[in-house]
Amino acid sequence: MAFKTKKEILEDILLHDKPKCPYCGKEMSLWEVPPIPVGEGLGWGTPYLFICFNDECSLYVKGWATMEEDYGHTCSFRCLNYPGTRQFEIMPVFSATGGKGQIIDNQVLAKQKALKEAIKKGLSILENCHVSKDWRTVLKMLLDANEPLRVRIQAAEIIGDIGELDVIEPLRNQKFGYKLLIKKVEDAIKKIHKRHFTRECPFCAEIIKKRAKICRYCGKKVIESATQS
Repeated sequence: MAFKTKKEILEDILLHDKPKCPYCGKEMSLWEVPPIPVGEGLGWGTPYLFICFNDECSLYVKGWATMEEDYGHTCSFRCLNYPGTRQFEIMPVFSATGGKGQIIDNQVLAKQKALKEAIKKGLSILENCHVSKDWRTVLKMLLDANEPLRVRIQAAEIIGDIGELDVIEPLRNQKFGYKLLIKKVEDAIKKIHKRHFTRECPFCAEIIKKRAKICRYCGKKVIESATQS
């Protein structure tokens, strides 16, 4: 099972529209979960949530009176949403400014549009490369850490279909960082070897024929790997 990094999760969130609060209909704010666990020490299970910080929201306004009258506590509630779901819950706040320090800066949210455009452009280029079998451009985009993760994942899938043996060494020498991308690259390398009936020598890492019993580079005896069949 591949686990997403915090950066990957944020990138996924920024690709979608922000939800609206079911109590007031206002757009909710993206909120970074504080490092200190909230509620019974269990945390939220996600590094980001959507929170309604509309001070005129009915849930927030009525919450102050309800908690004061029923429980004698000075607090209220904010509506929260788990990104990518229709799951809405409530979060206690103890002042008008409670939680506002973790609102993601508007400058970060402004990257959403640029990210969508970069992904759209990147996927379009990759589609053309796939048709024309331009594996060099695909490899360049796959190795470029500035490309959106979604574009690099798509590039990894395409390189497995059209890449030549020359792409294997650059891929082996690159540190990709993201677990899902690493898996996609490994799958691509396997596909390339399968298409060319090759494998890598376990001793010197040079590419040899799949049927070879002796590596022609280091001269050592190699056993055909069942995992590459």
